[in-house]
Amino acid sequence: MCTGPMKKVFHWGPLTALALIKIITLMTIHCIRQLMPPQESFLGAINFLLFSSLSGSTLYHFIYAIYEGPGFLPLNWWPKDESDCEYLQFCSICQGYKAPRSHHCRSCGRCVMKMDHHCPWINNCVGHLNHGYFTAFLASAVGGSLLSTIILISWIMQIFSPRTMMFPPPSLLILFLAIFTIGLSIGVVIAVGMLLYFQIIAILRNRTGIEDWIFTKAQYRRYKTNEIFIHPYDIGRMGNIKQVISLHCIPSGDGIHWPVIDGCDQYTLTREQLAQKMEKRRHARKFRIIAPASGSWLPISHGFKVFCSPPFTNDSRIKLKIGDIVNVTRRNKNWLFGEREQEESKDNKLNRVRGWFPRPCAIEVIENETVKNPHFKVD
Repeated sequence: MCTGPMKKVFHWGPLTALALIKIITLMTIHCIRQLMPPQESFLGAINFLLFSSLSGSTLYHFIYAIYEGPGFLPLNWWPKDESDCEYLQFCSICQGYKAPRSHHCRSCGRCVMKMDHHCPWINNCVGHLNHGYFTAFLASAVGGSLLSTIILISWIMQIFSPRTMMFPPPSLLILFLAIFTIGLSIGVVIAVGMLLYFQIIAILRNRTGIEDWIFTKAQYRRYKTNEIFIHPYDIGRMGNIKQVISLHCIPSGDGIHWPVIDGCDQYTLTREQLAQKMEKRRHARKFRIIAPASGSWLPISHGFKVFCSPPFTNDSRIKLKIGDIVNVTRRNKNWLFGEREQEESKDNKLNRVRGWFPRPCAIEVIENETVKNPHFKVD
């Protein structure tokens, strides 16, 4: 969970990220002080100040991305005009409607304003309030790791240079740590650099990761027609950037109402999303569970093919028992994704259970008859 001030940090994601920041920072500063002592070299002083600034900026924006949070929609939220409810989805968990650009996060247990994705490294969602901090954290981490890589490689080259070293020979432990840190720094530059690239593209287009998927499906739904779906929030690159990027990283707007382009309104995207969900329900296929599903991410009791071909997604896996009915909306060769038929709890709330489960666990039900061979066409 991402609630509670201590639980936000004491999680494998933030702890791993903090450990990486600490290792790279300490090792790089050690090598700078030996290779180019700041008190003796102007270049060393510049490198020391630049790297320290990037390292400090990385830690600062990382902590703020965690504790500022994405911004949660108030519980029991309704639009001011109740007639607008027909354009919005209702969240049975938060007992309110989802405002435009808001989505429910299973990990946080709340509806998040302008939700982009749930990031395990900050143990929180990236959304309206912390998108700027998160982007600044990524940029600082990439810049600092790139400078660290250059400094550490220069330090290693100095050790193996035929010329006389400018500092005492390091111990094998220090040498190993330096080489190990180079690997970490390069890994951060590549992995975090790719994430930074996708975040920049998202900011320039003013489309979150979820909205990008909705936009792609909207284009697909209009394939071979004269109709074109226009993303309503793309108000131009400068306008898009100003909504997220600023010197203080504080976003503009309240996270509920958004400027839109001419010809669109606040509910253009939500209406499209509702239409997509209705279409998905029409194409859903009903399955009956004939073998228990454990909910494991890598089940070994359903065959080698199922074990070796898990869906490459962070969607949950669900536990099912014999006799359960699941409405399947996505499938691949060895796995099915669907929602178990809703059950009404004692407090009259619907208990929604959905996720992936192994295909051999179920058989398709068509017109009240069970089909013994469930191998239908794969999307």
